Amino acid sequence: MDEKRDVKRFCAEEALGGFGGVSRVENVPPTRSFRRGKAWFPPLFFLLYWVIMLTVILTYRDLVAHPAGLLLLAAGVFLLSVTLYHMREPRDAAAYIRAAKKVFVIALLLSGAIACLLSMGKDAYYLLSYINSVAAVSHAELPITYEEETGIYRFVLSGEEFKILHLTDIHLGGSLFSRKKDLLALRACYAEILHARPDLVIVTGDLCFPMGVMSLSFNNSAPVYQFAAFMRKVGIPWAFTFGNHDAESFAVTKNDALCAIYRSLSYKTSGNLLYPYVQPNVTGRNNQLIEVRNADGSLRTALFLLDSNAYTGEGFNAYDYIHDDQVAWYASEVERLREEAGEQISSLVFFHIPLREYATAYALYKAGSDEVVYYFGKENDAVFHEVSCSHHESSLFDTMVTLGSTTGVFCGHDHYNNYSIEYKGIRLTYGMSIDYLAMPGISRRTEQRGAELITLYPDRKWEVRQIPLTAVMG
Repeated sequence: MDEKRDVKRFCAEEALGGFGGVSRVENVPPTRSFRRGKAWFPPLFFLLYWVIMLTVILTYRDLVAHPAGLLLLAAGVFLLSVTLYHMREPRDAAAYIRAAKKVFVIALLLSGAIACLLSMGKDAYYLLSYINSVAAVSHAELPITYEEETGIYRFVLSGEEFKILHLTDIHLGGSLFSRKKDLLALRACYAEILHARPDLVIVTGDLCFPMGVMSLSFNNSAPVYQFAAFMRKVGIPWAFTFGNHDAESFAVTKNDALCAIYRSLSYKTSGNLLYPYVQPNVTGRNNQLIEVRNADGSLRTALFLLDSNAYTGEGFNAYDYIHDDQVAWYASEVERLREEAGEQISSLVFFHIPLREYATAYALYKAGSDEVVYYFGKENDAVFHEVSCSHHESSLFDTMVTLGSTTGVFCGHDHYNNYSIEYKGIRLTYGMSIDYLAMPGISRRTEQRGAELITLYPDRKWEVRQIPLTAVMG
């Protein structure tokens, strides 16, 4: 009995004070294994085992649905190895196994954490059953042409109005954890599209949210594939600009690879994604021009989609901006179209991160200035209480004022801001967001969620109205 008590005390102290070495308990009968100073399990084997197992799992993780299963299997094999190792010395086996429990629990927790990290990068298609159930939305079947050399898509109209539905900040997480909110986001998009029946859908960024928080996912390819499949089922042409979250530094798929995915899903494959196979050699991941023309070939409106980029790298949430070479490309295309038309042209611009002029114009409005014209909406940002723009000045706004072609710009990014205000002849409009996932508590709020319907008329005038989700979906 005394010997058993001493062995038990030895194991307890070993569990609290260390996993190897010579016993610190006095008067313990020197068993054969204790005299050799043997640890509860050889440390070198412990290290090599888990290095090898993690290497194998990382190498073959794409061949299994859930890497967590492999890690649990590895942990089980490890525990079995511990047991078999100590079965050679029956008198000490029970005591050693009790001492090993603490380390096994730690190994199991580490395995679970690593499994979660591996799973956060996996493609997950939990929305496919809903996507497959979506019915096509009837709309005008307008001719679309694509110019191979310039990457320009053209709509050709026969006198009718042209309707654009502006969606922004959809924020699909693409994981099992975010499945419910992802489903709500797609249903909201469908309700807006079904109500508006537009000729074109433009998404101004943050289609994905591969941040690892809120969605527990770093995957940004599955959301793209799912939204593209969703839009194919809907049947309406769509285009997009990148947002700051679409290819985060944590994301599994980086910018170039994500662009390659979009290219593989574009018009020649899908018949409705207007992603240009050729793009201007300027800053950004997707800068493009879509022309809306009349039946006689005259230009009704030029639609510029510009990448406002993501972050400058100068600090936390140091947002980027539309760079000078992008502005120069925009200006050159406006001049080219004006020379072709022989008169001033009409154009609209879409991007994700708001220009600094959004903040300037709203501050003037609140001060009662007559320099601005207010249309609708307000600054509702519940987190930052401001316009989340770059600290860098973009030359885009001044260039638009000078050229006199662009009369309206549309952005997203600030999920609660939804105002439309005119400043220096240019109407600055925030898109109502779709987001159910990214902003804390936003899934329970409704007033900011919706879209905008932009209508282009044959006389080149246009108008925009908000479509709150509450107005089209209970």
